[in-house]
Amino acid sequence: MWLFVAWMSPLYLAGMSACHQRAAECMMDGAIRNGGIYIKLGQGLCSFNHLLPPEYIRTLKVLEDKALNRRYREVDALFQEDFNKSPQQLYKEFDYEPIAAASLAQVHKAKLFDGTPVAVKVQYIDLRDRFDGDIRTMEILLDIIKFMHPSFGFRWVLKDLKGTLAQELDFENEARNSERCAEELKHFTFVVVPKVFWEQTSKRVLTAEFCNGCKINNVEEIRRQGLSLKDTADKLIRAFAEQIFYTGFIHADPHPGNVLVRRGPDNKAELVLLDHGLYEYLSQRDRAALCKLWRSIVLRDEAAMEKYSNALGVKEYFLFCEMLLQRPINMQELGLSNILSREETTYMREMAVNRFNSIMQVLKSMPRPMLLVFRNINTVRSINISLGAPVDRYFVMAKSAVRCWGKIQAERTGILHRFWLVRWFRTSWESLKFEVALRSEMAIMSLTRSLLSLLSYFGLVSLDAEVYEYLR
Repeated sequence: MWLFVAWMSPLYLAGMSACHQRAAECMMDGAIRNGGIYIKLGQGLCSFNHLLPPEYIRTLKVLEDKALNRRYREVDALFQEDFNKSPQQLYKEFDYEPIAAASLAQVHKAKLFDGTPVAVKVQYIDLRDRFDGDIRTMEILLDIIKFMHPSFGFRWVLKDLKGTLAQELDFENEARNSERCAEELKHFTFVVVPKVFWEQTSKRVLTAEFCNGCKINNVEEIRRQGLSLKDTADKLIRAFAEQIFYTGFIHADPHPGNVLVRRGPDNKAELVLLDHGLYEYLSQRDRAALCKLWRSIVLRDEAAMEKYSNALGVKEYFLFCEMLLQRPINMQELGLSNILSREETTYMREMAVNRFNSIMQVLKSMPRPMLLVFRNINTVRSINISLGAPVDRYFVMAKSAVRCWGKIQAERTGILHRFWLVRWFRTSWESLKFEVALRSEMAIMSLTRSLLSLLSYFGLVSLDAEVYEYLR
């Protein structure tokens, strides 16, 4: 008891906060000094705002759009190597002072000779030379950690992601990714992907349309523009759910610095998607299983949760589902709060410690592309929380999953996908079935609670502790 009181004393809490702050600042300084993959790791940690102490989240946020800032001569040297021209020969105006700097590059504002404002993403000139060395350094560090903590074996993750991370160094590949993303999401009129200007683009320089906007986690600026936080969050979730459940071509780095918000032509929120270097592709088979898994989680269909987890190669289905949602799942309660309670946060932290080996086995069992899908889902979850969780993310994603699965099924039938009316009817029917099933289950649960409470009130039944918890 006295030990617990000591742990909760203001002096202890202040000391722990100061310790976390020092550690976070050391991590930030190390990431900025080394750049590249180290900044990527810091950005990834920011999305775990439900597990890490707030000192880490506040401090590491700077890595989302402010990192290394290289000198003018390096920029000129890179342009000479890639174009055999200076920036002044490619642009009417070129501002050497970067407006943003992140893990792989810094961004400069410029104008084409026709007056079009553009953003010019310039890779750090030594990044390609350092990449293999940075990867090797990370492998050595992970080997040392594994030697000290044998269960902490994450080197296989780095090995699997090495090729994907290397693709980020090719800005021509990023340009192609952005054009594919724009094409696949063109039916979402609220999504903007900056147009690429190929004549001023190389493997280390990317020139694209300049788009104004504020970071999607800047609540004050979104409100100042008179935009709805709920509308903003809903559009973010639907856009990335479309990629995960339907197109399969998934933006794997949607941190707040890569998603801007501005007022659209309809005076509602418009999303600008940036940085298309890191993408992952999820096969149609895995997308179909993931669609049905997400639906089964929301409906608390345990048999289906097990079936579709197995379809994704995972045996420990319940742990997998909690990892996927990044929250505990109560099978007796249909609702899923988007903000974790203190008890739920404690549960997730204890799960990460006590079931670490099982978590590692789940990660190894599932399809490799799911690693970056997890990153996307968790980052979107984090952004929704930063906006105050104005949208039920689980329900919105479940509706998208059902609709996308209907579209996949319609396309599988061959000739049916040519008839938009049949396809629309198929997807609408699947969505309606989901809505009816969910609301029916909620109604049955509500009636069951009311009936049991009434019988208990009149002394007709005796309820044990577990049933009382269900009724609470």
